[in-house]
Amino acid sequence: MSGTRDVVELVDQLPGTARTDHGRYTRLRVAGRTFGYLWEPTVTVGLKQTLAEQHALVAMRPDVFEVQFTAGGFGWVVAHLRHVERDELAELVFEAWRLSAPADLLEERGEVLPT
Repeated sequence: MSGTRDVVELVDQLPGTARTDHGRYTRLRVAGRTFGYLWEPTVTVGLKQTLAEQHALVAMRPDVFEVQFTAGGFGWVVAHLRHVERDELAELVFEAWRLSAPADLLEERGEVLPT
């Protein structure tokens, strides 16, 4: 199962990312745009997703995923990391990053998931 360290390792593999510690949580950004929030005390991460993906994740596994909020046509989802495998977490982090990254970084990275 995954943990907060996995999130940090995955995020750090993606171009243009930055992590900012805000005490109770860490903000995950790409090119100045937020794509996630990491809460070490609760071992959870909130990630930007499409609305369809948010609904699908929560409907399929409500014990693992919960709705965080919706904004600008996106659905943010909280993942309880103790119940998420690293490969699934890599996909979620990558998608959140892709939804926020500028075109040049998307082109640079291509479809290569972090590992």
